[in-house]
Amino acid sequence: MAEKKESLLGGFKAFLMRGNVIDLAVAVVIGAAFTNIVNSVVKGLINPIVGAFGTKDLESYASCIKGTCAVVNGEVQGVRLQWGLVLSAVLSFLITAAVVYFLMVLPMAKILAKRAAHDKAKEGVAETMEISELEVLKEIRDHLVSQRGPSSGTGTGAGGGSGTHPTS
Repeated sequence: MAEKKESLLGGFKAFLMRGNVIDLAVAVVIGAAFTNIVNSVVKGLINPIVGAFGTKDLESYASCIKGTCAVVNGEVQGVRLQWGLVLSAVLSFLITAAVVYFLMVLPMAKILAKRAAHDKAKEGVAETMEISELEVLKEIRDHLVSQRGPSSGTGTGAGGGSGTHPTS
């Protein structure tokens, strides 16, 4: 029973010590800080600008679908739809998505595309070198076979042929 507990704790420790778990934790913390910045921009700049076309801040826009939505004794009478809050949240999402796309996703895609092209070019060079090495080895073999001449045997040598090669 003690061995199972140790293996569970060991597995948990190995899980925590993986690099991707730490990266994920850092991303969550930075994401939370970034969310605060975006929300501040929306509430401090975007909402007042949109509200300038009306009479109030964007988040206070609402419509009544039942009753008069009057406040009586601290309670709202009627059914009130606060569509300004929804519009503010949509603007926050769109700004966050735009910043993430243009500052993170797009540059990373370009970097990965360059890396893939570089790796492909490098792979092509390595393949060309392998082919050229193979050609050099064939030429050396053919030269050695031709030096032995026709009196060396009937194809039992290193070349395995009669002194000629289909590539020559």
